Amino acid sequence: MGLLAWITLLPLFGAALVMLVPREEEAIHRGLGLLTALVTFVVSLLILPDFDSAQSGFQLQVDKVWIAPLGIRFHLGIDGISLWLVLLTTFLLPVTLLSPQAIGIRNVRVREFIVAMLVLESGMIGAFLALDLFVFYVFWELMLIPMYFIIGIWGGDRRLYAAIKFVIYTLVGSLLMLVAILYLYSQWHAATGSYSFDYTDLSHLTLPIVPQVLCFGAFALAFAIKVPIFPLHTWLPDAHVEAPTGGSVILAAVLLKFGTYGFIRFALPMFPLAAEAAAPLIATLAVIGIIYGALMAYVQDDAKKLVAYSSVSHLGFVVLGILTLNPQGVQGALYQMLGHGISTGGLFFAVGWLYDRRHTRRLSDFGGLWKQTPTFAACFLIIVLASVGLPGLCGFVGEFLVLLGTFTANRTWATTGMVGYFPMPKLYGAIAASAVILAAMYLLTMYQKLMFGPLDKPENKTVRDIHGRETWVFGIMVVAALVMGIAPQPILSRSEKSVNAFITGYRDRLQDARRSPETLHVYPALPPAAPAAPAAAPAAPPAVVPPGGVVQ
Repeated sequence: MGLLAWITLLPLFGAALVMLVPREEEAIHRGLGLLTALVTFVVSLLILPDFDSAQSGFQLQVDKVWIAPLGIRFHLGIDGISLWLVLLTTFLLPVTLLSPQAIGIRNVRVREFIVAMLVLESGMIGAFLALDLFVFYVFWELMLIPMYFIIGIWGGDRRLYAAIKFVIYTLVGSLLMLVAILYLYSQWHAATGSYSFDYTDLSHLTLPIVPQVLCFGAFALAFAIKVPIFPLHTWLPDAHVEAPTGGSVILAAVLLKFGTYGFIRFALPMFPLAAEAAAPLIATLAVIGIIYGALMAYVQDDAKKLVAYSSVSHLGFVVLGILTLNPQGVQGALYQMLGHGISTGGLFFAVGWLYDRRHTRRLSDFGGLWKQTPTFAACFLIIVLASVGLPGLCGFVGEFLVLLGTFTANRTWATTGMVGYFPMPKLYGAIAASAVILAAMYLLTMYQKLMFGPLDKPENKTVRDIHGRETWVFGIMVVAALVMGIAPQPILSRSEKSVNAFITGYRDRLQDARRSPETLHVYPALPPAAPAAPAAAPAAPPAVVPPGGVVQ
């Protein structure tokens, strides 16, 4: 079946096993869920020895006919861009299920929660690996369903409002993207005479400028909502605040990355002219989001909402890095996705732990916990500093590369005919850099209010330090933050060829589209079909031998 297919489907098999266990056996549900997630992670590590970092294309492909009359194939593949996002997903799921706070304080329907998390994992892995747009859309929607239930069943007091808002925002973008996918499907038939949803086919289809703008708008809206880019972010704070800890961790660490991944994989390569036209607007909104998210985080008294707004700011860096279209910026964007997954995932673990101990997230209700919980305070400090972007931790490398790519963008564009892809990149880089200072302000202020000051509230004097599984969870996240900060090269070296291929491919397609913006064509042109072999002459009918023995 192929290694990638096993990685994608293993969580579904585990979910089916969990559903077979009686409802009251909660310990078995948790154990089976954690075992499934661990096995999936171990199997995903087998990608690394088989992955050739010298190649830029898709590797370890699985390509099976699914619905032949419609040209739909179960086509999976991995490259240097999706590799680390898949490993981030399979790494965080077992850590999340290991956490005692994953399900939140509404410790009900444990079996269904574990199943929802495993189905969510399968959807996320499949969406990162899918090379058929129909299959991609199936996995994209598969992610939506379990997250809706995770927020709506195990969330806080306003969980239904947050879950419905999350679904409405995401579904609007998804349905428009589906319309654009079907249009691409029909246009491929118009250009080639065959039907295909395959990404390796449709990524070479160049639409005329008007339908290209419309299709880009549909794809970009779906991805912008998922990032989320300002001003489409309003669903995110509600979803984060109401979701249980496990839901918040996966939502921030993995689900938001599908927006930025979608821009790299689909929106820019498939619609180059439209992307060029929209780049100034998207870059401007990204920079606004960086500052807006940081300022909104600074004024929050709810620790969880503070971390939620910090994601709006951090993901703005990713979008800005992608639009630089140079190796430093795009590599930085990819690394920022991974670093944000570790640091912000760790922050949500910490906020979930605090809420589990005190049943409040208001910063003013805490203070003096450093003396009471020294181990937690030390781990929490490292995670906070990682999110700030301290050198030596996971948050620094990505932000530095994005800013470097932004400040040098004009120099790169001048050599590739793309001058002014978005306006004033140095100014945008300077504004974005100021958000690093703002991040230190809101995160260190949060840490000071939670950990320092007098221990003068009676409820805080009984808070226990982390122990057991909690120690493992925070220890793993701290080690991951340190490793990514100290040794980024193993990640960057494996993504380098694919990132360069993305940049070069986009520039080539943009130049081709500029030459013929009003024509539907395939670039590069398809090789001519081999002439069909002449049909063999029909065989002569057998001779009839009559009873007399004379052949007629």
